[in-house]
Amino acid sequence: MRPLVADIDLDALRHNYQLACRCAPQSHSVAVIKADAYGHGALACAQALQNQAPAFAVASIEEALTLRQGGITQPIVLLEGIFSADELPLVERHGFWIAVHSQWQVDVLLAATPLKPIPVWLKVDSGMHRLGFAPNETAAIWRQLSAAPSVARLHLMSHFATADARDSDYFHQQMATLQALASELKAPLCLANSPATLAWPIAHGDWNRPGVMLYGSDPLEVPNAITQQLRPVMTLRSEIIALRDLAAGEPVGYSGRWRAPKRSRIAVVACGYGDGYDRHAVDGTPVLVNGQRCAIAGKVSMDMLTVDVTDVSDAAIGSDVVLWGTARNGEVLPIDEVARYCDTISYTLLTGVLPRAPRRYHGRSA
Repeated sequence: MRPLVADIDLDALRHNYQLACRCAPQSHSVAVIKADAYGHGALACAQALQNQAPAFAVASIEEALTLRQGGITQPIVLLEGIFSADELPLVERHGFWIAVHSQWQVDVLLAATPLKPIPVWLKVDSGMHRLGFAPNETAAIWRQLSAAPSVARLHLMSHFATADARDSDYFHQQMATLQALASELKAPLCLANSPATLAWPIAHGDWNRPGVMLYGSDPLEVPNAITQQLRPVMTLRSEIIALRDLAAGEPVGYSGRWRAPKRSRIAVVACGYGDGYDRHAVDGTPVLVNGQRCAIAGKVSMDMLTVDVTDVSDAAIGSDVVLWGTARNGEVLPIDEVARYCDTISYTLLTGVLPRAPRRYHGRSA
């Protein structure tokens, strides 16, 4: 069979979740597993965390139902709330918690008569300017929902635009807005995403929402002592399927973008953009071959990519190739580093790995 596989280390996932908890010991940490757990497999990741995480968070009711059908019983937060009024009976039936960010959602809740009140996280737009109510209109809506028999366990939530920066005036502006609202309303808070969990204790609330950090990616512009403890969960691994010896000046791949600067050995690896590896990877993008650092040479193709292994004496057909993650000798190639060479972020690489690369789970509950 084709050797490409995405190895998923569930022990590393649990380690990263516990790190999030240690960052904010006074907070509850909801494990964010939207977008199929950032490409890692939502149900498998939820099952691995079900004895640790008090709640999970997803983007839509479809994602939440997949977890329920797989036996996950914890509360599940719908981070974008309902998309239509006819979803509310499903929310009630399955005990989902919902974000509320628009007036029409408020109206649906106020008109509803569920048998059991629905937990609600009211979203305030503190500066991200995507979803949520303006700060000056939030208090009135909060009081409406607080008085509604259809609503239970009301929290205030928001999202930071610049928490990944080492220092950010805008973060402090958002935080001041939220602190003022929370004080006025005596509202429990859910604010911290991964970077705020890792770097901004002031943002730690009743609930935090660690996401990409759970999968071993460092979301901060400048790593700190905590992010250096993160462990990669996904290792995208393949093998060398062919070797070519080239004279100096010979081109490799489409358009001959890379030319051998000297007599070189090129390895062909079974992985390409048809598997989700980013076609924008430039020459020099790092790869591990038998645990040794090498570099991509030439454009990524649909099913293959080419690597300069001139200095890897033991490179052979079948040699282990790590596109990101942990090699068998323990050497780590951070996905954040690969993302920079592709002019993107780790989120797009992780969520972009296609089903053609099978997930293979390891760890105590694999």
